[in-house]
Amino acid sequence: MSKYTSFPEPGDDHNPFQDPAVTQHSSNTEYATLDLYNPFDNKNGPPPPAYAATAPSAPQPVVPATTPPSRTTPTEPRNYGTSFTPQTAVNATTAELLRKQEELEKKARELERRERELDSHALGPGATRQNNWPPLPTFCPVGPCFYQDINMEISQSFQHTVSIMYYYWMFTACTLAFNLISCLSLFCVEPSGGVGLGLAILWVLLFTPCSFVCWYRPVYKAFRSDSSFNFFAFFFIFFVQVIFYVIMTIGIPGWGFSGWIVSLAALKTSVPVGVIMMLNAILFTAQAAMGVVLLKRVHSLYRQTGASFVKAQAEFATGVMSNQAVRQAAANATASAAQGAFTGAAR
Repeated sequence: MSKYTSFPEPGDDHNPFQDPAVTQHSSNTEYATLDLYNPFDNKNGPPPPAYAATAPSAPQPVVPATTPPSRTTPTEPRNYGTSFTPQTAVNATTAELLRKQEELEKKARELERRERELDSHALGPGATRQNNWPPLPTFCPVGPCFYQDINMEISQSFQHTVSIMYYYWMFTACTLAFNLISCLSLFCVEPSGGVGLGLAILWVLLFTPCSFVCWYRPVYKAFRSDSSFNFFAFFFIFFVQVIFYVIMTIGIPGWGFSGWIVSLAALKTSVPVGVIMMLNAILFTAQAAMGVVLLKRVHSLYRQTGASFVKAQAEFATGVMSNQAVRQAAANATASAAQGAFTGAAR
């Protein structure tokens, strides 16, 4: 077998390190070996040329990749005493949507009001608006008497107060109508109360339109044009109206008011009628209390507008002199006085 290959047979006594190629390489000093050069020993000097030529380049220092700092905070939401559930998130989202919807509706109303203001200014100073209050049907022979638009004519900071005054006037009208029903029920069980029924009819027919014209319209025009004269007219008339409300609450017999005195007396005659009149007395009490609160509120807003009694006098004088009838009467009186003086001087 050995004649076909260069490898000796296993049984042959052969030393592989005695090969002439190996011994010849070991004896050659041009090649670096471990016995000739130690890289960690500085005494031997620089490496041999053969080792320097064949020595691999020094490996680049490996810079460890920076890893993001580990999160110390837990990924789950902290529990501060309330459980966070999907239902809570849905409720919060719904509340946010409702709030945004309310803001959009408010902006839409403001834009609509400004659009109507622009339309009204486009009409010019000489143009007249069509009356819209009271809202009567078209077949009614009597048309509306006033023009009223709180959202357009009243400043936004005073719209809430004027709206409350309007609702308060409606409440007083309904209370007077209920007072008429109470007096009618008392008249059914006690025919001697005809005077009270007649006065109740008079109060509902008198106070309902007069209260609208005498104190609601002045406060409306006061906030609309910052009129000091209308403020003072409102304060005087509404104060008198509040005194009447207190008298209504007391319920003096024979005055046509279903107050506390008449209501307690009606309980002896008929319990159902007495209960109805006591409900009316409660409404009168609430009416008087609300009147005092609203009077104080309007007075506080009046102090913020800069109105004064001097301005009220100036407005009154300007309004009187701008009236055509007043100017005609003054001119006639002046002409009569001048004619009388001229006649007297001629005599």
